[in-house]
Order: sequence, then structure tokens, then C-alpha cells
Amino acid sequence: MRRGKNRIMWVVALALSALVLTWAAGATAAGHLPGKGKSVDPAKGTWTTGFFQAELVNRGMEELGYTVHRTKELSNPIFYQAVAYGDVDYWANGWFPLHDAQVPADFDEKASKVGMIAERAGVQGYLVSKDAADKFNITTLNDFKRPEVKEAFDSNGDGKADLVACPPGWGCAEVIPHHLKVYGLEEHINAIQANYSASFADAVTRYKAGQPVLAYTWAPNWTVFLLKPGEDVYWLNVPEIIPTESQKPFKEALTATGVKGAISDPLKMGFVANNIRIVANNEFLKANPAAKRFFELVKMDVADIAQQNYLMHQGEDDDSDIQRHVSEWIEENQATWDSWIEEAKAAAR
Repeated sequence: MRRGKNRIMWVVALALSALVLTWAAGATAAGHLPGKGKSVDPAKGTWTTGFFQAELVNRGMEELGYTVHRTKELSNPIFYQAVAYGDVDYWANGWFPLHDAQVPADFDEKASKVGMIAERAGVQGYLVSKDAADKFNITTLNDFKRPEVKEAFDSNGDGKADLVACPPGWGCAEVIPHHLKVYGLEEHINAIQANYSASFADAVTRYKAGQPVLAYTWAPNWTVFLLKPGEDVYWLNVPEIIPTESQKPFKEALTATGVKGAISDPLKMGFVANNIRIVANNEFLKANPAAKRFFELVKMDVADIAQQNYLMHQGEDDDSDIQRHVSEWIEENQATWDSWIEEAKAAAR
């Protein structure tokens, strides 16, 4: 009888031990931080509308245990060189195919485009004041060759229509000069390549004062909240589709249908709708499977990006504001966020 009792106690002890070991293993897994003891060097683009995605990805890296160093703000060509050679580890501001022409020749050997934050989300083109377009019958950039149109859009008296363009180093800074050259517009349009936010804000001021404006922009972006396509402005056609070398594989995508606020349908935008992607150094990805898996999982609705961009334009634009926006987005998408973090942790086990 005593022997039977001892056997029962032995079985119970074994069962309890197994439960303790299982609990301990689960607790260890739950607390597993694959980035613990490691640091990362992220980068971000020079355009403020990409800061939100950059900081969201950095927050995920922190939750995976990584120490995230201060984010370096870099122009596109400098970033792609830096990430290829390991001077920075990643950024969340890749726009493709727009940026394809700015990567070094050996890029694919040393760095990778990872995941898809937002697919075919980056729409670009030219906006023209609705009232002026109706008054002067403007439908394409070619109409800016007409003297009365140039005069109406000339704010500095140089005899050319003013265009809010974009600073050197941006992908559009290569496409816009291409358009002006191939359409014979270099003597008719003055492309302003100053600080973009300041130049567009100046255009908004002129628009509110009753003056016509012509501006390059993209969406998602705060600009289309201030000058609404279809209400304040139209998306304008290029005269014909003449792609840059990097656009040639995507020639059909330079014409779009169903664009809200377009001056015509279909619309010859002259820019390809882009995928927003994370770009990372290959050696970094190889050494950090958790980070790689997290990068693959991150996705955002373009409406969320545009809403945050508008908040920044309204003055919520310092680092603490952006961090709060990130926290609010995570809270609103908590279940999805938690699943990304757990799946990324699992990739490193």
C-alpha cells in the first residue's frame, strides 16, 4: 500500500516538474528579445511626410530589444550608398520604381527592398488652380507655352510660369527636368527647387490671395488636404507619355484612370504610382532575422499616413508629436502590431 502511495506521489512530482519546466520555457519565450545587446543605425528621407513610417519602424525595433541610435536624415542617393556599404542599416522611405535610378550599380548585392509598407500608394503629378485652368482652358503642361498663361502664373516677373518643384536629391528632381526638356518647356516654366514645404506653403498663400498656382506634389501628403483636387485644383496632364530611362519598364503605369480631381480621365500623370518599402543592408538582414521578419510584416493604410501628415502640417511636427502619433497608431492597431512583434521574435528562435 505504501509502495503504491509512493508511486502516486512520484508521478505527481514528475507532472508538477513538467508543468514548471513548460511554464519556464513559455516565460522565457514570451520575454525573448532578439535585439537585446544590439544597436541599429536607421535613416530617413528629407521629406517630412515619411517621418511617421520611419519612427513606426524604429518603435518596432525597440520592442524587439534593439537600441535604436538617432535616425540620420539623408537625401536619397546618399542613403542608398550608405545602406549598401553598411554605414546605416535601414530606412522605411523607399519609393519604387521612383528611386531605382538612384541606387548604386552593385546595390542588389549589398542591400534589399524588404516587405511592402504600402503598395502602389505613392501617386505623383502636377496640380493647377481649378479657376485658372477653367479660365484659360489649361489641360496639359503644354498650355504653359501660351503667353497669357505664363503671365498669369509668373509671380516674380521673369517671364516664366512658376512651378513648385522639389529639391535636388529627390526622385522627382530627375523626372521634372526631364519633362521640361522633352516637352520643350524650359523657356516657359521656372522650376523652383527650394525647400519644398516652404515653397508649397507660399503657393497656398498665393492661392488664397486669388493668384493661380502650379505645383508638383504627391499623395499621401498634407498638400492635398490644403489644396483639394477637384475643389481647389486639378491633377494636370503631361502632353504625351515620354518616360525617363528608369520609367520605361513601367510606361503603362504613367497613365492612370479614376484619379480623383483629375482634369481628364484617363490622366497622363507622367509619374509612376510607387510602392513604399523598407530598404536594408543585406549583412544586417542576415544577422538579424527578427528585424527582417518585422520589416516584411509592416503595412500601413495610406489614409493613415495622409492623416498624420496633415497633423504635422497643422503644427504637430516635433519629435514628441511624431512619437505620440506612432503610439496612437499602435494603440488603434494593437492586435495587428502585437502579432507582428511576436512573429518577428519567433523568427529568431
